[in-house]
Amino acid sequence: MRIVILAIGTLGDVQPYVALGLGLQKAGHSVCIATHNNFQQLVTGRGLEFTLIEGNPQEWIEGIEMRKLVEAGNSFFSWMHQLSSLASPLIECFLTDSWRACQGTEVIIYSPFGWAGYHIAERLNIPCFAACLQPISRTRSFAAVWSPTRLRLGGSYNLLTHILIEQIFWQVFRHTVNQWRQNFLNLPPIPILGLFGRPDWKRQPFLYGYSPSVIPKPSDWPDWLYVTGYWFLKHRLSWKPSKKLTDFLSTGPPPVYIGFGSIPDRDPKVLKELVIGALVHTGNRGIFRIDCVDQNDAGLHDIMFQARWVPHDWLFPKVAAVVHHGGASTTATSFLAGVPSIIIPFAWDQPFWGQQVADLGVGPSPIPRRKLSVERLAAAINTATTDKGIAMRAAALGEKIQKEDGVAQAVDVFVRHLVHH
Repeated sequence: MRIVILAIGTLGDVQPYVALGLGLQKAGHSVCIATHNNFQQLVTGRGLEFTLIEGNPQEWIEGIEMRKLVEAGNSFFSWMHQLSSLASPLIECFLTDSWRACQGTEVIIYSPFGWAGYHIAERLNIPCFAACLQPISRTRSFAAVWSPTRLRLGGSYNLLTHILIEQIFWQVFRHTVNQWRQNFLNLPPIPILGLFGRPDWKRQPFLYGYSPSVIPKPSDWPDWLYVTGYWFLKHRLSWKPSKKLTDFLSTGPPPVYIGFGSIPDRDPKVLKELVIGALVHTGNRGIFRIDCVDQNDAGLHDIMFQARWVPHDWLFPKVAAVVHHGGASTTATSFLAGVPSIIIPFAWDQPFWGQQVADLGVGPSPIPRRKLSVERLAAAINTATTDKGIAMRAAALGEKIQKEDGVAQAVDVFVRHLVHH
């Protein structure tokens, strides 16, 4: 069976879908990953077919306007309105290239930003699966990912947040979607309240690529919403760390890793100074990754190593704690490693994962980027590296996740769903 996976986003967004694609290929399917040109080698180097989705979200994220938006901390309503204006130049590319990528396929799997896959599958009259790294389906068990996660107002409130967030996303993109459906796909428009009343959407299968040990499947989710476990893409065995890095790791106690993934900071040098101040204050060593800052730090080499890209699944088991932005993939890898996390959320789903870390007891409460200070970061590092309860819970969670095989579970679900439906 030929399968196209629409994987739109940054590195952390795309890697799990490559892992899923490899699992499907191992099961005998022909798999094409439709994603951006900067991930072509990631896809083809693993033996999967690649097709291009124009537009590089990383370049867009690193733009000045996006940096201001990430740091603004506005209300979700204002944030979505500004985001839609910034993203509009990319959307046309995504829609056109997604249609081209899906020609000749028998099944479409799409990530949240690859939502065009649902509409294309309707036009081609083929099955499709939503595949997500965070829980976005309605439930009374917890509030929507993009809602104020600290509020605990019960099941009715939680359900309302899901409905509200769905409507905000839909209303922001409704005109663009319906125009494309009518003019390009020759399909009728979606009603004003969106997909949520359509019978086919109510039975749309979802593959959720996170561990049930982290977020158990809610009791009010139907059978066709599957929590499979994480889709980890292991680093290539041909990758080797630098001698400087291995020497640093071997010449002292485990360091703290600090890195913020694909998220830009308006002043990375100031952020670096803040991190160094926190390390000095706590007496911890650190491995530090922030782009666009000077690699030379005279007098700091005993406590800090500034790294280029290093595979997280290789590095995280070797550190005392991980300070990061709370992206879904980075959070997953920190769980897998069994080490405490300190999350500094910038935007999107990151506050949700930060609160999840705190609720699981595998790290301190998240510190929003705009509230980050030397004192707050130092206190969080002290807590994460000295609290034995946090260390025990993080290690126990890691052991559970290491026993799971989310990719195999997702492939099994994929096959069973197609056979029975």
